[in-house]
Amino acid sequence: MQTLKVNGKEYEWHHQYITGAEIKKIAEIDPQVDLYRLVQQPYSNELIADDSNVDLARAEIEEFLTKAKLRFTINKKGFETYNQFITGKEIRVLGKINEEDEIFLLVEPPNQPEFIKDETRVDLALPGKEHFVSIEKPFEGVLIVNGREKPWRERTISFSQVVTLAFGAYDNNPNKVYTVTYDRGPAQNPEGTMVKGDIVIVKNKMIFNVTATDKS
Repeated sequence: MQTLKVNGKEYEWHHQYITGAEIKKIAEIDPQVDLYRLVQQPYSNELIADDSNVDLARAEIEEFLTKAKLRFTINKKGFETYNQFITGKEIRVLGKINEEDEIFLLVEPPNQPEFIKDETRVDLALPGKEHFVSIEKPFEGVLIVNGREKPWRERTISFSQVVTLAFGAYDNNPNKVYTVTYDRGPAQNPEGTMVKGDIVIVKNKMIFNVTATDKS
């Protein structure tokens, strides 16, 4: 019987060899987490792949460890990850940040916040690299309503505003029925229909089709 230690806790194994995947299984470690074999200084700890075979038949107990979770915030909401690096695109997806908004890394004053592009890689293991915020970028563009370009300067648009763009006014008469569909929208609402009271996020050249029916 062989003995190994994972994150300070001892486990027994009935074979001479054990794989990285088997170590994770007996220690109840998330399969996505990187596993390392503890190595004497001055050498760096050795990354153990899931299919790596480790020989436990040595005089000393084999010791393994995982990296601690790294914590960070996006717009003051907390997140955790085992990954040392995160990209601006991943921050945008996790934080559900609009495509048009800009992302910044908050740093200690008097330094200015760092602009984070989608392709920027941030090392979360470094001190002071854990707080991200998004800033809404003013929207300037056009919406295509019933085939015509309409200038628009707001990040969202309501059902009644779409109808007004289409017909010049919104008739609140209960006998007047409007049908609104949209396409080529942002990731939050790429396509769909709108009913009275709905509000959707817009992007430049988003398409709206509006029809009106009189029930009287």
